[in-house]
Amino acid sequence: MILNNISLLKSALDASSMRQQVISNNIANAETPGYKAKRVEFENILQKHLANQTSQFVGTQTDPRHLTIGQGRGIPAPQMVEDTESVINNNGNNVDVDREMTEMGKNSLWYYMLTDRVTSHYNNLSYAIKGRG
Repeated sequence: MILNNISLLKSALDASSMRQQVISNNIANAETPGYKAKRVEFENILQKHLANQTSQFVGTQTDPRHLTIGQGRGIPAPQMVEDTESVINNNGNNVDVDREMTEMGKNSLWYYMLTDRVTSHYNNLSYAIKGRG
């Protein structure tokens, strides 16, 4: 169970890190004519992935040539998508700096919460191994 939680937290941290880079890139290109803002999708993809899982049983692959048994354990990767529909500026650019700054703040809080959860998991594991001494 801990391994699955850590894997999920790792993927969420990867998505948050990617999101920070994308937001920074959007802000840097706020005045670039024709630039289209990008977003990172992870939470919706993960939610759909979890909703589509019907079985908890998964076989262990000890060799890449083995067949997969049950739903894969894989957690979906974050995806970058481009907003090609909206236009905010006359130059074809659609970056809203206020929105990007708000998203950056939300993402920073999310990242700190995720790192706190990872730290908590490892502290619990350390406590289970060492006990109180």
